[in-house]
Amino acid sequence: MKQDRLRSADLTFQPVTLDTWDDMQRLFGEPGAQNGCWCMYWRQTRAEYREGFGERNRQAMAQIIASGKVPGILAYHNGHPIGWCSIAPREDFGSLERSRTLKRIDDKPVWSIVCFAISRPYRGRGVSRALIDAAIDYARENGAAIVEAYPLTPEAARDAPYDQYMGIMSTLEAAGFREVARRSDRRAILRYYIGAGESADGPDDAQP
Repeated sequence: MKQDRLRSADLTFQPVTLDTWDDMQRLFGEPGAQNGCWCMYWRQTRAEYREGFGERNRQAMAQIIASGKVPGILAYHNGHPIGWCSIAPREDFGSLERSRTLKRIDDKPVWSIVCFAISRPYRGRGVSRALIDAAIDYARENGAAIVEAYPLTPEAARDAPYDQYMGIMSTLEAAGFREVARRSDRRAILRYYIGAGESADGPDDAQP
């Protein structure tokens, strides 16, 4: 039976710190989301990621949190962790910085959304959209002016619906993101402008 959609008011959100690390582990489960990723794919070299798949990736994420960095935020429903969004300054994602198709379009400081994970009973109930809004709020509170996201293009999403962990393009656009670059048929770069007096439409900085 289809369950009702949740509103942001039904959820609470917390950054992942030492105090909430156990909640992230509970949400990700023993496999560690994507069967061992632990949201390290965009933070490591590809060799480091493959070699650490599983427990070593979990330990790598634990080290990030222990250092005082916040790798993202959790959504809670009735006190239980039910969703994750990885949101942090773009420079925290070394593999993203090295990507040819997702490389920077300019030298403006940005924050990046690179991953969502939603507990299965809560999928299709609006949690992703609520997490996007909460991620924008969190970035704003920490001084961000621009948030980027990197969803599959609609064409690629039709061929690989299982690979939409970086977000769904239509959901991001409904939240106010707009496309600013597309260097491949697979992924686009979207931006949301939240600071420096810029509107959500942002300046005309779209790139080929």
